[in-house]
Amino acid sequence: MRRLGDGVEAALHCVAVLAELPEDKVLSGRDLAALHGLSESYLLKHMRALTAAGVTEAVPGPRGGFRLARAPGQISLLDVVEAVDGPGPAFVCREIRRKGDVTSNDPCAYRRDCFIKRRMMTAEEAWRASLRGQTLADLMADARAEIDPENMRAVGGFIQEKQR
Repeated sequence: MRRLGDGVEAALHCVAVLAELPEDKVLSGRDLAALHGLSESYLLKHMRALTAAGVTEAVPGPRGGFRLARAPGQISLLDVVEAVDGPGPAFVCREIRRKGDVTSNDPCAYRRDCFIKRRMMTAEEAWRASLRGQTLADLMADARAEIDPENMRAVGGFIQEKQR
């Protein structure tokens, strides 16, 4: 449907890692960036957006970091996408059907929204509904079932060592 920004992938991976933290623990932005091979400044931009959207909490101070603001079952994939990419529509109709030299400029000739816009908005709502219906808890169930045990141990060890 739409091309999501690269930050969405980073944000989804980060919230998945934060979902594995004990409630009273945090991970620093530096450690999240290192875990995913990203620059800290790039990742922090997306972590701030997640915090502003109420998906994560930022704990200040030298022992600070990030944690989830809500339980994984209360965070939809759409929450993460909209936090990073914004809530605006993926398709914006510019009404080019009215701009050509051949078509009518008479507003009465266009009594309904553009038929292309209607189809695109229907598709976008289906896409948003799908993301709204999937939670971080669902993502974590997939992770537990699909990540091989060696990688799971490695990430778990990293989280254990770096949590504050």
